[in-house]
Amino acid sequence: MTSNFVDYVKICCRSGKGGAGSAHLLRTRGNAKGGPDGGDGGRGGHIILKGNKQLWTLLHLKYTKHIIAENGENGGKNRLHGKNGEDIIVEVPLGTVCKDFETGETDGEIVEDGQEIIIASGGRGGKGNDYFKSSTNQTPRYAQPGEDGIEAWKIIELKILADVGLVGFPNAGKSTLLSVVSAAKPEIANYPFTTLVPNLGIVRYRDNQSFIMADIPGIIEGASEGKGLGIRFLRHIERNSLLLFMIPCDSDDIKKDCKILLNELQTYNPELMAKDRILAITKCDMLDEIMIEQMKEHLPKDMKCIFISSVSGKGIKELKDLIWHSLN
Repeated sequence: MTSNFVDYVKICCRSGKGGAGSAHLLRTRGNAKGGPDGGDGGRGGHIILKGNKQLWTLLHLKYTKHIIAENGENGGKNRLHGKNGEDIIVEVPLGTVCKDFETGETDGEIVEDGQEIIIASGGRGGKGNDYFKSSTNQTPRYAQPGEDGIEAWKIIELKILADVGLVGFPNAGKSTLLSVVSAAKPEIANYPFTTLVPNLGIVRYRDNQSFIMADIPGIIEGASEGKGLGIRFLRHIERNSLLLFMIPCDSDDIKKDCKILLNELQTYNPELMAKDRILAITKCDMLDEIMIEQMKEHLPKDMKCIFISSVSGKGIKELKDLIWHSLN
């Protein structure tokens, strides 16, 4: 499958070296000992990440292995300041996190359009000899070299920013719901793991309001240890305000399934347990009211529950209302 959703890249970043200061001494026909007039070197170019709300994937960086910024120019005579190296600005989608590959430390994250973070600072330019002159040292014949730039491997990964994340086992009806409530067209089929990448859809609500829903590939028991599609997609749930658990009505044990999903989220990141949760029982077009009432007794008591069918439209309007009130 060729997908243009890319949410993880590893890139070698090298910022620019600072220019050397000049150790020039002024010599003219009328002034044989004009003193020091060496200018400072220019700063090396930074490598900067910049948020762009028009982007939704890191595809444009998939085949980029090295990003190298320009060196600063050396200082010159007549106190001439060297030109700064040109910065390299890398545009990324909102929700992008940059980490150092060696240390695992987070350099920063992009959450707003136009926000910039420097992930590799350019080296400072060296001071020219004009900077070092003083009453006691009137003719310094030395200048500073420029500072080296930084070379480091960086991990750039995307965590989708969405209001609602759909959480469930493969084939629970997540993609079908997204296709019904939004204009998104995820791949849908009657077998597990149809969804291999997260899909985003904008769900229209009344009075021209809307919220963003993310269909995240199915979780299986052991996903937090890397089974199935593993933790590759669990990170996308970290940024969702609300989690919509989806379990089909023909499940053998809804409470147990719910517990497995919660356990995977807790194992991956305990902070996820603080998020608001709603449980949607899907594929309910085959149930009558009596069966629904009987099932209600076997549902978890600590979650708001709703019965829906994406095929017949049953409960979809009520689900949107419930989501909207939970988000606001």
